[in-house]
Amino acid sequence: MQDSQPSRTAQRVAMRRAAHQVIDDPRVFHDPLAVPMAGAESEPPSASGQPFSRALRAFLAARSRYAEDQLARAVQRGVRQYVVLGAGLDTFAYRNPFQSLGLHVFEVDHPATQEWKRARLRDAGIAIPAAMTFAAVDFERQSLDGQLELAGFRRTAPAFFSWLGVTPYLTRPAFDSTVAFIAGLPAASGLAFDYAVERSLLKPHQQLALDAMAARVARAGEPFQLFFNPAALANDLACLAFGEIEDLNGDAINARYFSGRSDGLCVSGGGHILSAWVS
Repeated sequence: MQDSQPSRTAQRVAMRRAAHQVIDDPRVFHDPLAVPMAGAESEPPSASGQPFSRALRAFLAARSRYAEDQLARAVQRGVRQYVVLGAGLDTFAYRNPFQSLGLHVFEVDHPATQEWKRARLRDAGIAIPAAMTFAAVDFERQSLDGQLELAGFRRTAPAFFSWLGVTPYLTRPAFDSTVAFIAGLPAASGLAFDYAVERSLLKPHQQLALDAMAARVARAGEPFQLFFNPAALANDLACLAFGEIEDLNGDAINARYFSGRSDGLCVSGGGHILSAWVS
């Protein structure tokens, strides 16, 4: 992304998250602030019913739902710090159901994207709560742990991290340093993230979907860089002392979140959603 400009992919994610609230019934992910945060940018009606657009919208809704489901588990385990990596226009901090329990939210993103988000919040009339802190970080150039500590993050206390729509744009060293930092936090810490699978491991129709998405983000100046072999990724995480690893492929996502629907909404690409916990 351009240093002085907000992420264009974050804009499109917000657009589709808002569309899910309006178009799909029942909703997989309930977000009453998604539409005001998206503002005038909404998914064009002509595109909302196209197979690619529907499947992508389903995946974005499912990954947000999954991350917040895992966060609820973390809160039950006593976690009171939630870090949203690559927050974009995520709205959790402004509808935090665990604020009375003391859950503090740290939103981590590129400085330009955060400034854009602050403007969106002002335009939507959404107040920034006291239990939320912005932490500006460029994952490729700055230390996540250092920037978080400056924002008031406590390394001696457990934390849960969501990392949605970020890993495909990273280099492997940037990914490795982030998961290593999380792995070094106290037990009960955890993370949830989505990732792209190596093209050679995908089915033909999934390869086509990946190629189409890769072309779109490349045109936006934010090309995909990082792909994983699921088995090798699980092994790498286990070597970092992560346990209780759950990795959902498309079939598992559909079984958990889209079964029994009459509208046929489901995911069809090769994206995975994963959670792991510090042992």
